[in-house]
Amino acid sequence: MSDDLPSGVERRGFDGTDRLATRGEPVYGEPTDGEWRAWNPDRSKLGAMLELGMDTGLAGGETVLYLGAASGTTVSHVADFAGPTYAVEFAPRPARDLLEVAASRPRLFPLLADARKPETYAHVVEADLDAIVQDVATRGQARVALENRRFLADDGRLLLAVKARSEDVTQDPGTVFADVREELEEEYEVLERRRLDSYHDDHLGIVARPK
Repeated sequence: MSDDLPSGVERRGFDGTDRLATRGEPVYGEPTDGEWRAWNPDRSKLGAMLELGMDTGLAGGETVLYLGAASGTTVSHVADFAGPTYAVEFAPRPARDLLEVAASRPRLFPLLADARKPETYAHVVEADLDAIVQDVATRGQARVALENRRFLADDGRLLLAVKARSEDVTQDPGTVFADVREELEEEYEVLERRRLDSYHDDHLGIVARPK
């Protein structure tokens, strides 16, 4: 397992357990140690990717577009160590929770918008971002990544969590993952992929860069 973690992400002991942690206000009842709070990979696809040693390319301080921010569990950790972080969430209820999370994080910018329609937030999100983190539970997850490619720098990274059951609940997850990867490769080079089943059933983590 790689311990090449972004600056601002550390492994710290919580109740005798070595866990990833970032420095910031707690959000979802996670254990804390002073200013540090545990990053639970069971509740975060990106956290699971880091725990599994995937090379996300994140070093700390990046500009990030987070698609599928929900109530802010993962994006709060991202905003703890990244630079400007644009958090897109479609549903009003979790978006309200996201606003509360952003109150103590001046680098976190919540956007009530549909990740499938990037033209609705293109006037807000800057171009040439360092990373897109995508965790959108919808059919057409590859298409969402392709539509948002416009914001990513040529040397940026796409960190995608594919949920097989959101694509097709009747298909074998392996088949779904292969189909998503094939569509993604229209505009991205896949650098690494790994099943996240030890933390999230029927999920695949993908690291890719623009072609």
